[in-house]
Formats: sequence, structure tokens, C-alpha cells
Amino acid sequence: MKFPGSVLASVFLFVAETMAALYLSSTYRSGGDRMWQSLTLLFSLLPCALVQLTLLFVHRDFSRDRPLVLLLHLLQLGPLFRCFEVFCIYCQSGHNEEPYVSITKKRQMPKNGLSEEIEKEVGQAEGKMFTHRSAFSRASVIQAFLGSAPQLTLQLYISTLQQHITVGRCVCMLLSLLSIVYGALRCNILAIKIKYDEYDVKVKPLAYVCIFLWRSFEIATRVIVLVLFTSVLKAWVVLVVLINFFSFFLYPWILFWCSGSPFPENIEKALSRVGTTIVLCFLTLLYAGINMFCWSAVQLKINSPDLISKSQNWYRLLMYYMLRFIENAFLLLMWYLYKTDIYMYVCAPLLILKLLIGYCTAILFMLIFYQFFHPCKKLFSSSVSESFQRWLRCICCHCRWQKSSDSLGKTDVRSSGDRDETPSSSKISSMPSQILNADDLCSA
Repeated sequence: MKFPGSVLASVFLFVAETMAALYLSSTYRSGGDRMWQSLTLLFSLLPCALVQLTLLFVHRDFSRDRPLVLLLHLLQLGPLFRCFEVFCIYCQSGHNEEPYVSITKKRQMPKNGLSEEIEKEVGQAEGKMFTHRSAFSRASVIQAFLGSAPQLTLQLYISTLQQHITVGRCVCMLLSLLSIVYGALRCNILAIKIKYDEYDVKVKPLAYVCIFLWRSFEIATRVIVLVLFTSVLKAWVVLVVLINFFSFFLYPWILFWCSGSPFPENIEKALSRVGTTIVLCFLTLLYAGINMFCWSAVQLKINSPDLISKSQNWYRLLMYYMLRFIENAFLLLMWYLYKTDIYMYVCAPLLILKLLIGYCTAILFMLIFYQFFHPCKKLFSSSVSESFQRWLRCICCHCRWQKSSDSLGKTDVRSSGDRDETPSSSKISSMPSQILNADDLCSA
């Protein structure tokens, strides 16, 4: 059985970030900053409550008689208790023989065009461990984008206004950034495992490093751009946030309504229609929160049993990063035009260039991951380089076609002009011949 490192990382980030936020809110209270204290507590305690509900929902403890577990979750100690359960299962896994074993079938990655199917025995302990890992992965994503991302944006905004960073605020921002990057990394791994569920997926360490760098550059530049724009245009940032949020929140529902599919009823048997609607709205809320800061790596599909589209859509990925780059450049331009005196000693053009290069670096690491380190790149119908070459060919063909059409139009105009000028030119050409004939006659 694999060591539950992902569970340990999730619990560490959860506890460390919560403690740092509580300490930071106490410093705001002692300094008389009631508004900063309230917002810091809000972005700390709200994801805590959502994490508790997520763990209870995944383990289906609402319908089971476990009052102690429910009490621990009410006291916000659920992740610590679940982590203790995980390590108890891990320590006891090699000592006891399990009478009940299930067999799962997975296909290996194709080698030389051939893919073999392998069978694997899964005991009860490993099945419980899989449930715990799945629950903590989802909890990490919720904590990252519904708590850590707003927290990081808030603390960086406060630091920009006050023009100094305390040690406590620096630690809190660092933990929030690590939590967001880890949540985005879990989104990538979760998307891969859902899309290629029938294959035995193994992610290499270099793939984790590449995803970490990709997400770090992408999220850091996005947060800095939002903070800079907010510091000079506080009212307009509300419009930017609302447009981004409702675009991604309503997009899955619009696709669902256009498809004409019936309302999904197979999410959870114990849920009523109202409960299913609440769960779907929460999922679309999380989907919008993720795409506000970075690419979600999954496409929410409400009419699918897995609620996630398993198709790899390069066009959607390309459109997302193109529009996000244009939006970041526009927000930076607005900041440059309306910047205040607090940026007097900041070289604005150099800062804008660094941020745009940082976002392009994130895109570069993303392309490297999909081209070289994706665990299922052999299953792609076309690689990133081939898709890019086809895109360039389409652009070149379009340019050539446009040039040829323009040249044909010019030749048509010239030919029509020549036809109009033909009679007059014949008259002019006949005059020299008549003059020559008269001279010849005189000489004769």
C-alpha cells in the first residue's frame, strides 16, 4: 500500500493556513482594523466548514450512526480525525489478512500499439484508503479556491495599501499560495484519473514538478494582476469579478439546457431533487471559483454520469489562455493609466513586462507537461506540437488564400481597365503610322 502522503499534505496545509489566518486576524484586532479582521476570519472559517461537509458527504456519514465523528466535524477537527484513521489503516494493512477481496481490471499504457489488461486484487483496507484519498483531494480543491485564493488576494491587497509586509502576513500568503497550487495540482491529477479511468495511470515526479511550476506562475501572476487593478479601480473590479464568475457559473447550465437532457438523478441515491440541485449548484460554484484564478483542467458536464467531460478539447484550452492573457494585459493597462502615488517608486512598464512574461512562462510549462510529461500522452489523437503545426498551417493557408484572392481581384481590375483603354490606344498608335507614311511620300 502506498504511503498516504497526499492526505498528510492536505491536513498540514489545512491546519497551518487556519492557524496563520487566526493569528493574523488577532493582530488586525489589536491594531483596530475590524474590517480586515472580519474578512480574514471569513476566508478562513468558511472553507473550514465546507471541508467538514465535504468529508462527511464523501464518507456518507450523514446516514450512518456515528455521533462522535459528527461532533468532531462540528468542532472543526474532522480532518485531524480522518488523518488519524488513514494512518491506522496504513499501519495495520500489512499485519492482518483480509477475507474479502475485490478484483479490478485496468489497462496498461499502450506499448508498440498494444495495450494489455491487468487484474489487481483490492482489499477492504485499500478501498478505504482510496476513499480517504479521494475525500481529501476534493477537500483540498475546495479549501484552495473558496478560501485560500480570496485570502491571498486580500492579504496582498492589504500589503499594497499599507506598503509593508509583516512576518505573519508573509507566512499566511505563502501558505495560501502553496494551498492554491496544491489544489490546482489535485485538479490536474483528478482530471487525468477521471478521463482515463480504465487505464492504470502512473504520474512521474517530473510531471508533478512541471505542474507545480505551471500552476505557481499562473496563479501568482493572476493574483498580482487582480490586486494591482483593485488598488486603483475599486468599483470596476466588482464588474470584472461578476463577469468572470457568472460566465463560468452559467456556462455548464447553458450547455445542459441546450442539450435537452433530463435532470440528473444518479449523483447520490439518498439525495432528493432539491438536494441534487444544491450539490450541482455547489459544484458549478467551485468550477467558477477555480476558473477565476487558473485553468480548471476539467470541463463540468451536468448531463454526464461522472459530471465531467472525458474528451480532451484543445480548442477550449487555447481559447481560455488567449482570453485570459488579453484580460490580464487589459487590466494591467488600466492600472498603468490610473495608478496612484503609492506606485511612485515602481517602474510600471518593467512590472507589466515581468507579469506578462510570467504568465507566458506558465503557458510554456503547461505545453511542456502535455508534450513530454503527461502520463497518458500516448492516448492523445494529436500531440501539442502537431496541433500547433496544424494551427500554423491553417493560418498560413488562410493568408495565402487571402493574398491570392486579393491578387485575382487586382488582375480583374487591371484587365477591365485595359479593355476600356484599348480603343483610344489603337487610335494613338495609328497616328504615328500615318505620319510615317506622309514622310515617306514626301521623300518619294
